[in-house]
Amino acid sequence: MILIKGNTVSNLIMILPPIFGAMQSVRSGLEKRYIASYLALTVVGMGSWCFHMTLKYEMQLLDELPMIYSCCIFVYCMFECFKTKNSVNYHLLFTLVLFSLIVTIVYLKVKEPIFHQVMYGMLVFTLVVRSIYIVTWVYPWLRGLGYTSLGVFLLGFLLWNIDNIFCDSLRNFRKKLPPVIGVTTQFHAWWHILTGLGSYLHILFSLYTRTLYLRYRPKVKFLFGIWPVILFEPLRKQ
Repeated sequence: MILIKGNTVSNLIMILPPIFGAMQSVRSGLEKRYIASYLALTVVGMGSWCFHMTLKYEMQLLDELPMIYSCCIFVYCMFECFKTKNSVNYHLLFTLVLFSLIVTIVYLKVKEPIFHQVMYGMLVFTLVVRSIYIVTWVYPWLRGLGYTSLGVFLLGFLLWNIDNIFCDSLRNFRKKLPPVIGVTTQFHAWWHILTGLGSYLHILFSLYTRTLYLRYRPKVKFLFGIWPVILFEPLRKQ
């Protein structure tokens, strides 16, 4: 029961901060793709919450498939960072929609978790390569934010795979520990927390890159000295 609660409550980091980010994006008049990014992360968190609360197969799909969809939105945003404002890349959009559709159909048919993990891993790898390119060749001063988002996310991704591979062994090991210590070995809950934070930071990184290109003068601020958000100064005059 404690395990289920931990895996459920840990999804709050993927629900509440992105909702705030989406509201802030609407107020700032940012492009809809970034509003979609925040909301997609919220959907992932809500789907994961429902799955770990019910452990039903239908809710598992509501957890796993939005992971693919949200990552496709992230990929689109990252590859469109250096285009004119409100531009639409229909070829890339079509490719990502087709990819999502194929993954959905195949996954519903084969019901193989490894397939989902590989497809998700491909999208994550694409984001990693694109992010490294940006912080290496375009905006090297964004390395701190870029590498932090990647590092936090990949650590969560690693713990997720460890939990998937050694789930039974970890469960047996956890039973031998005091409950307070055992909670810290819930790698799946850590996966939620770290990838939720990493995904949120990635959106900030993508948004910072985009708005910097559009000359918005973005700045990272910390609410209550803890939680990172992006604020914008007035547009520079051409």
